[in-house]
Amino acid sequence: MVHFDHFLDLAERPLGTWFGALCTAAVMVAVAIGIHRIGARILTRIARPYPLMSIVLRYIDKPALVLLIILGLAFVIFEAPDTLPFILVLRDVETVALIASITSLAVRSAGAVGEAIVQAHPLDREDNLDARRIHTQARVLARSVMVVIVIMGFGAALMVFPSVRQIGASLLASAGVAGLVAGIAARPVLGNLIAGLQIALSQPIRLDDVVVIQGEWGRVEEITGTYVSIRIWDQRRLIVPLQWFIENPFTNWTRNSSQIIGTVFLYVDYRMPVAPLREELERSGAHAPEWDGRVQVLQVTDATERSMQLRVLVSSFDSALNWDLRCRVREGLLNFVQAAYPQFLPHARADLSSDKDHVDFAPPLASTPAGAMSPAQASTVDTPADPVAGRGELDKPDPRIHTTKPEAPSTSVKNKS
Repeated sequence: MVHFDHFLDLAERPLGTWFGALCTAAVMVAVAIGIHRIGARILTRIARPYPLMSIVLRYIDKPALVLLIILGLAFVIFEAPDTLPFILVLRDVETVALIASITSLAVRSAGAVGEAIVQAHPLDREDNLDARRIHTQARVLARSVMVVIVIMGFGAALMVFPSVRQIGASLLASAGVAGLVAGIAARPVLGNLIAGLQIALSQPIRLDDVVVIQGEWGRVEEITGTYVSIRIWDQRRLIVPLQWFIENPFTNWTRNSSQIIGTVFLYVDYRMPVAPLREELERSGAHAPEWDGRVQVLQVTDATERSMQLRVLVSSFDSALNWDLRCRVREGLLNFVQAAYPQFLPHARADLSSDKDHVDFAPPLASTPAGAMSPAQASTVDTPADPVAGRGELDKPDPRIHTTKPEAPSTSVKNKS
C-alpha cells in the first residue's frame, strides 16, 4: 500500500543536490506563474461588473505574482536538507523576501482600496463637497495604514536574525532612555502622522479646497503622509507640513461651500450720480455668466478729500468664477463712467482765488527790484531761526527793509552828441 510519506520521499530526493534543487525551483516558478494567470483571468471575469473590485485586482496583480513565486521557492528551500551548502543562509533570505512580498501586497491592497473609493466619487461635478471630503479621508487614511504596514513589515524582517533579537533584548534595560531619544528624534515624523489622522477625521482642509496661506492663494493639490502641496494660481507649488495646519490659522474659502462674495472698489468725483451706476451694474450682471444671482450691491462706503469710494459686492459659485466676475464688473463700470460721465472721474482740487486777503504766498521774484528784498524775506531775516540775523543789532530796524523803490528809468532816448 502506497502511503503519503512515500510521495514526500520521492519529492525530497531531487533536493539533495543543487542541480536537483534548481530544477525543482524552476518547476515551482512555472507552476506559480500558471496559477497566477489562471486565477487572474477567473477573478477578472468575476469582477468585470464591479468597477471597484477591478481596480483592486489591477493594483495587486504584480505583488500577488511575486508572492506566489516566492512561496514556490520557499517550498524548495525549506524542504531541502540541512546538509546542502549555504541552505541556512538562503532560508533567512527567503524569510525576509517572503515578509517583504507580504508587506508589499498589503501596502498595495490598502492603496487599491483608497483609490477605488476615490474613483467611486469623482470631483467633476457641480457640487463636489462630499466627494472632496471622501477623497481626503480615503487618501490620508490609506497612507497612514500603509505607513503602519511598512513599519510592521520592517520590524518583522529584523526579527528574523537572531543577533538583532539579542541586541533588542540587551536594550530592554535602557528602554526608557532609548524611548525618550527615539521619541525626540521621531517627533516630526510622529507629529505629521498624528496631524494627518486629525486632518482625515476633522478635515480642516480637503483636496481641491481653496486656501490662503501666508498671503498665497491656491488650491489643495495633494495631501501626503508628511506634507500638503498647494497649487498656487501662477502654477507654483507651496509645500506645507501637515502639522502646520494644526498649529497655525489659515483661510479656507471652501470649508462649507464654494460660494463666495467678491468686492470691487471704484473712486469717482463727488458729483457722480450713483443711480446710473447701479443700473449699469444690474445690466452687466444680468449678462455675466459668472454671476450666480445671489448678491449684487453697489454702495458708497467712504468719502475722502479727493473722491468718494464705491464698493460693489457680487457673488459667484466659486472663487475662480468670482475673480473673473470682479474683473468684468470693474471693467464695465469704468467704461461706463468714461463714456457717459467722464467729467466725474477723480480730480485734484486747489484754491486759486485772486482775493488779496487770502493770498498767503510771496509775489514772484521777478517783480522785486535788484537790491531790494521781498516782504517774505524781510519777515524771516530777523527770526531767531536765521543764523545770520543774530549777528547784527536786533533793536535797530534794517534799513534795507525801508528802502524806497527806485523810480522807473525814463523812456526817452537821448541823442548821441
